[in-house]
Amino acid sequence: MTQQTANNLDTFRLSSIISSRKKGHGLTVFSEDEIGELEKRVFLKRGKPYIKCFVSHVDRQLKPEEIVRQLFAMRLVYHYGYPPERLAVEKSVYFGAGIHEKKADIVVFHKDLEHPYIIVEVKKPTRKDGIQQLKSYCNAEGSPIGIWTNGEGVIVLHREEPNIFSNLSSIPTVNQALIDVIKEPWTIDKLAKENKLAKERLSLKSVILDLEDLVLANAGVDAFDEVFKLIYAKLYDEWAATNQKDRKRRIHFRIYGESPSELYEKINNLFVRATKKWRDVFPPMTRIELQPSHLYTCVSFLQDIKFFNANLQVIDEAFEYLITQVAKGSKGQFFTPRYVIDMCVKMLNPNESEYVIDPAAGSCGFTVHTFFHLWGKESISSPTKEEAEYAGTMIYGIDFDGRAVKIAKAMNLIAGDGKSNVYKLNSLDPKSWSEDGKAAFRKFLTRFQEIDQDIDNQKNFKYFDFDVLMTNPPFAGKIRDQMILRNYQLATKENGRRAFTMSRDVLFLERCLNFLKLGGRMAIILPQGRFNNINDEYIRKYIMEKARILAVVSLHSNTFKPHTGTKTSVLFLQKWDEKLCPKKEDYPIFFAVSERGGKDNSGNYVVKSDNDGRPIVDEHGHLGIDHDLFEIADAFEKFVKKERMSFR
Repeated sequence: MTQQTANNLDTFRLSSIISSRKKGHGLTVFSEDEIGELEKRVFLKRGKPYIKCFVSHVDRQLKPEEIVRQLFAMRLVYHYGYPPERLAVEKSVYFGAGIHEKKADIVVFHKDLEHPYIIVEVKKPTRKDGIQQLKSYCNAEGSPIGIWTNGEGVIVLHREEPNIFSNLSSIPTVNQALIDVIKEPWTIDKLAKENKLAKERLSLKSVILDLEDLVLANAGVDAFDEVFKLIYAKLYDEWAATNQKDRKRRIHFRIYGESPSELYEKINNLFVRATKKWRDVFPPMTRIELQPSHLYTCVSFLQDIKFFNANLQVIDEAFEYLITQVAKGSKGQFFTPRYVIDMCVKMLNPNESEYVIDPAAGSCGFTVHTFFHLWGKESISSPTKEEAEYAGTMIYGIDFDGRAVKIAKAMNLIAGDGKSNVYKLNSLDPKSWSEDGKAAFRKFLTRFQEIDQDIDNQKNFKYFDFDVLMTNPPFAGKIRDQMILRNYQLATKENGRRAFTMSRDVLFLERCLNFLKLGGRMAIILPQGRFNNINDEYIRKYIMEKARILAVVSLHSNTFKPHTGTKTSVLFLQKWDEKLCPKKEDYPIFFAVSERGGKDNSGNYVVKSDNDGRPIVDEHGHLGIDHDLFEIADAFEKFVKKERMSFR
């Protein structure tokens, strides 16, 4: 038998073998040193790459599954210190009184070399299938620790008792007891260093999916509300660890060996404190409704994630999943990808003296990222006194969806560390506004010299004086209420006939222009058809009569997938004004088309990768999304300078 080293042949690089097969396994969780060490041991056998197994010393062909298994076996030996004689591969596991047999990928035995201590599953590359297989192995063998990995992520489960599993932050070394890992104290600094989302290039959505598979689906509670409470409590815990001296930077949102009931009291206490610091999101006396055993599992999966260094895309993606199509998507309203939001904010460039509003606020991405833009930050953090004052007085949001408002209030409160100007109102129907809503927006009403017009506006809340507006209004559904339609010019066709129904986004367009003062500017996401459908020509004429078109950016068709493939564009306008924006018939307009939309055809984010296919993350641990919208924003800035345009 002829053997030939193959580590210098690119054909047999581990990354090449992984990428040449069906997606499922990867190398993200392994270091370059680990990958390089395994590549040194690769040899050719019958023209194919093989390696001598770390455990069994049998020659094994290097397929993606085998690569992950050998890398993890090597880690167990070299990093965690388990001697090879305590490991076994392809160990038989029997189910149903020994009738059914399966093979566990790696088993680490207790010192007695008889009873399984750790079981590792690598065959099932999807998280859901892998976790289910792992749980069945642990229950069959009585193993207290189970590990699933596909090379892209790692889950370490602690089998508390049959069918009750929690997540472990790490694997015990050969010289550690399991309780040592559980009771190890964590600080906010350690959490930042070990942040699971950054280390494993995970999304919060994937963690929520793990929780759903383990407990949420059968917990008998509203998954959105309970996960939101836990995130709220954890955000408070991180804030307290950072800002309260008596905390000594210690993290409390963590399992330190407490019983489920003891942990419940601790976490619920954090939640109560969060509701007192950041008020007006949860009603007084609200408690976490998860059963202690379910909460125990949820905390174990969330405890290794740091939220306060996360851009809001991390949290949005989780909530967008939890808010189902029925609750939100049926209204044609979806969370706007954060890079789309950032493009709009950069192009409109609001300053500290300008009032900003989003009348279809969703989770308030536009308003919170306005904070980031002005403060030169890229994440939620404790603001200065001046920043908090700006957040509490200059930024406003409206949405009709109660759950979206709850998220929006939380994000605004936390980013501004104080007051939140987010209101549950129907932007299209000001007559239905609550007294609190009217009181909040009365000071922004346009004042007219003509007395009757001024009285009418004070009564009907039609025209406002906001400086900047950014929004992604709902597209789906028609407005049929004639009491609402009679207040909109666009509900009257050019022939003077009143429309019986109107699309929401058309009414929002008119409403948004009415929210703006003269010279104010806005960005609004609209269906592409509004820009080229023959029947919508009257809408385009209305726009040009009211405002100057600054720019039109055509978004990629994948931007709002997987929820909708509707082609959309962002329309940037500045309302005509004698001083700031004198009316013209002929002027240049900035047009751009996004060719890299940040998502694939299935609606998954397209992540930038290095030469070895490893996801690229920034200094905050955020995944780098492959899009071109910041390039478009930079090109618009050059366009503005070239045309000597002034917004103020």
